[in-house]
Amino acid sequence: MEILRYVAFSTDPAGGNPAGVVLDATGADDATMLATAAEVGYSETAFVVPSADGALDVRYFSPLAEVPFCGHATIATAVAHAERHGTGRLLLRTQAGPVTVSTERTADGTVMATLVSVPPRTAPLPEADLAELLAALRWSDTDLDPALPPRAAFAGAWHPVIAAATRERLADLDYDMDALGALMDRRGWTTVDLVWRESPTVFHARDPFPPGGVVEDPATGAAAAALGGYLRELGLVATPATVTVHQGADMGRPSTITVTVPEGADTGIGVAGAAVPIRPATDPA
Repeated sequence: MEILRYVAFSTDPAGGNPAGVVLDATGADDATMLATAAEVGYSETAFVVPSADGALDVRYFSPLAEVPFCGHATIATAVAHAERHGTGRLLLRTQAGPVTVSTERTADGTVMATLVSVPPRTAPLPEADLAELLAALRWSDTDLDPALPPRAAFAGAWHPVIAAATRERLADLDYDMDALGALMDRRGWTTVDLVWRESPTVFHARDPFPPGGVVEDPATGAAAAALGGYLRELGLVATPATVTVHQGADMGRPSTITVTVPEGADTGIGVAGAAVPIRPATDPA
């Protein structure tokens, strides 16, 4: 297999979220994909099997486990595919469901990708789960923004959405990785989407990712899509809306995610961003 390395949601290889991309993983079994993802060492690697009908079957692996959907690896995959085969629209068949992604090249030569998630949904967080989650984060009830209630949100993968009352609270990330990882494993949560609202349509986010063996994700497209669905379902943004999510700055990898929230409860959420190669060389697996 040829392994490509991209960063998504940034035009700077030193920013964004790194992802491995294998554009042709035909014949690779689960053990090989997991071992390859562990060797690459990024939060996710996408493995693509081209189909005769033009669609792409895609699976995503962290260094520790398979995840049903990954936004930043999808953006990276679409841009890598566009640079090999040209820009346009692709249908990705993921374990979370069908995801469309479109690519275009801007005037400065950057390739931008926009995915449309599966229909999102939210669910209440039981009081016991919220208490355990806050304890693992070392947060208290007073650290929360009462205008943005805690929920579990889904747009391909489940993420609790927890809103900080201040930017300072969001910046001070010091959590119990073992305790949080155990809770997330029991509940099937992929990351925890910690957010602070700067304005009605501008958010800052941090995403702990212990199930993937990563302390923090610098840009989480799946969580950004889930956040868009959460904002729409709870009536926290007037639709249609464009929401900007800034992530990764606190860990030195600034990322920008553009989230499009259309009208209609059953419509997918758009997530857009750039992706660029980390280095031009590729490695055999």
